[in-house]
Amino acid sequence: MSGRDLELGELLAAAESAPPGESVGVIAHDLRKRFGAESVSFLFADLVGQRLLRLSAPAEDGWWADAAERLDLQGSIYEEVLRSQRQHVQPDGQGGQRVISPVTNRGDCIGLLEVTLQCADQSVFRQISEAAHALAYIIVTDRRFTDLYHVGRRTTRTSLAAEIQHQLLPSASCCEAPQFTLAAGLVPADDIGGDTYDYTLDRDTLHLSITDAMGHDTDSALLATLVTAALRGSRRTGCDALHQARSAHEALLANGRGLATGQLLCVRLETGLCELVNAGHPWPLRLRAGATEAEEVALAVNLPFGVAAPTSYQLQKIQLHAGDRLVLLTDGMLERGASAVDLASLVRDTRPDHPREAVRILTAAVLEACRGNLRDDATVVILDWHGPDPTR
Repeated sequence: MSGRDLELGELLAAAESAPPGESVGVIAHDLRKRFGAESVSFLFADLVGQRLLRLSAPAEDGWWADAAERLDLQGSIYEEVLRSQRQHVQPDGQGGQRVISPVTNRGDCIGLLEVTLQCADQSVFRQISEAAHALAYIIVTDRRFTDLYHVGRRTTRTSLAAEIQHQLLPSASCCEAPQFTLAAGLVPADDIGGDTYDYTLDRDTLHLSITDAMGHDTDSALLATLVTAALRGSRRTGCDALHQARSAHEALLANGRGLATGQLLCVRLETGLCELVNAGHPWPLRLRAGATEAEEVALAVNLPFGVAAPTSYQLQKIQLHAGDRLVLLTDGMLERGASAVDLASLVRDTRPDHPREAVRILTAAVLEACRGNLRDDATVVILDWHGPDPTR
């Protein structure tokens, strides 16, 4: 064991020189060289969050998707590490130690790095955590060039509608910034119900949307594609929520495909002022710091996008205060079997949890209430507002 600290520049250069499907093995090579690691593997969850896929690095430092091992996630130590985002160390049963570190980028849980080695101390554990952090950046870069990670996450058949829906969502379901923490989750219905969510962050504004396209299966997926593309196209030209709403409405009218509800939000990072448009969508819930109950945010409701009638959209404003938790929902979280879930109480009870964990608990409760068979997509987006960044 050399004990030499991780040289990030060298590591990233080595990763870039390797093929995109194999550059993660550079981490394994580095850990073997510095600490004599006996085994190194990367684990990540499947699309439904029930199983883990393990990609083990053989002695030659290659990573092979076709050799992936599938493990149950629920109740495992891996689930605990993913939720707590804390490194776990335990004996490996053969005189060595087993180290499991979260691989996370800006709050987005990408997976886990598992290392077994004979000799280790706190300095080694710290450097393995640093290697896991570097691995997160390597994977975020590499998955633009390879389907390795997309293929590995599919443990069940993916329909055409589901494929379209997955491509409409942001590549990361969680984002952390000094001013806010954001997390989202979508549980698809058996025949895809057209839900989407989206977000992006520019210098002074967080743009956030949640939409629900009419219908099911590929019809709703194609309708959702029109809505999402129109919103993104308008947003990327610098338009506010009002202009984005008009763009989505005009896109549906021009193509005559149907209707979609939605909420579009623009949050000013320096002030917490939120400008929004509500196009026929369920009201959000808000839990203020120190409050004992979540409350509905009573918004004016405009017509859904695509209604063939004289339609105007109203730009509304709400002020976010430090400590606010804002919860956006689609009707799949509220209707039919899901109505048995007391969402307001769950929002209150999960207030101490990270938004990522709160999203998991809320969607799991709805899925359980519907006995695993959703008639409509169920989507939730949670925004924790921390307040303006004092360093800006």
